[in-house]
Amino acid sequence: MTDTKVFIVDDSAVVRQVLTGLLDSLPGVKVIGAAPDPIFALTRMEKDWPDVIILDIEMPRMDGITFLKKLMHEHPTPVVICSTLTAKGAEVTMQAMSAGAVDIITKPTVNLKGFLQDSKTLLADAIKGAAHARMRKSAAPTGKPLDGSPKLTADAVISPTSLISMTETTDRVVAIGTSTGGTQALEYVLTRLPRTTPGIVIVQHMPEAFTAAFAKRLDSLCQITVKEAEQNDRVIPGLALIAPGGKHMLLRRSGAQYRVEIKDGPLVSRHRPSVDVLFRSAAQAAGKNVLGIIMTGMGDDGAHGMKELHDTGALCIAQDEASCVVYGMPKEAVKLGGTDGELPLSAIPNLIIQSPNRAKFLKG
Repeated sequence: MTDTKVFIVDDSAVVRQVLTGLLDSLPGVKVIGAAPDPIFALTRMEKDWPDVIILDIEMPRMDGITFLKKLMHEHPTPVVICSTLTAKGAEVTMQAMSAGAVDIITKPTVNLKGFLQDSKTLLADAIKGAAHARMRKSAAPTGKPLDGSPKLTADAVISPTSLISMTETTDRVVAIGTSTGGTQALEYVLTRLPRTTPGIVIVQHMPEAFTAAFAKRLDSLCQITVKEAEQNDRVIPGLALIAPGGKHMLLRRSGAQYRVEIKDGPLVSRHRPSVDVLFRSAAQAAGKNVLGIIMTGMGDDGAHGMKELHDTGALCIAQDEASCVVYGMPKEAVKLGGTDGELPLSAIPNLIIQSPNRAKFLKG
């Protein structure tokens, strides 16, 4: 098996040095070069084109957004954005994700070396996911993490309970989980929904400080309201709540209302927020009143939670392989028997609008 070739584009010599050392220490990864700006990078990469590019945003001579758009037009290549944890940086990074970048690595303004060392697992997963991304002129085996660290289940955050047969009501909830490629997929879906859409809860794997900017961007594009979830937010029609980066989000029932709980906890299925945690909580709080959707993403987060949700009688759908950037999470959910079918991305907005139950969907 050949190594994944990585090229780093960052104007900071320290970042280039630290990232090169960390990535070269990962099995199956080889840094083939680094450059301080896109102009130098293009010249260097012509001789040996990388499988994945790690790209900074603010650089001399050509900024990262301009370079990314040029790259996607002329030579589509998986790009992982390496951006600072600032409000301004988050907003610009969302533009990059919309332009075709597949993932984000965060870098602070202080203690850079220590932070990146602590983020080795996230770096490994980002490179692995990007290496298998299906670029649209923009996918993906799962397997053991590159750094070999342990993977916790949803038990670490929310205890499993016996499945409760819940009365089906007209008060529906849509629960969506996604990762690599999910920013573009969510934009496609949410911008096509009317204000009468059932309440939506979403886990998109994304670092802390970026989910607020992501939600704000989507809110500016959508008919429905989109916001980063806060503790005890109600789940109501016409509103999509996105789990905040670095926190788990759980669906809870309070009387006749659904609300979200935002809580700390360990990484679950190697992520925080975790789709498994959201889906398990949805199974316990709403059961068959949930429409569960798992979309493009690397790994298997959400597969076990979707199986639990499916076992309550909820309708559970996976995005199909052809329309996924990375067919990892949907594939694992299908393998576990936790889905009622697969649909292309183009069919998912209409599914949400119709919000059918399982019997209606299977009957066709």
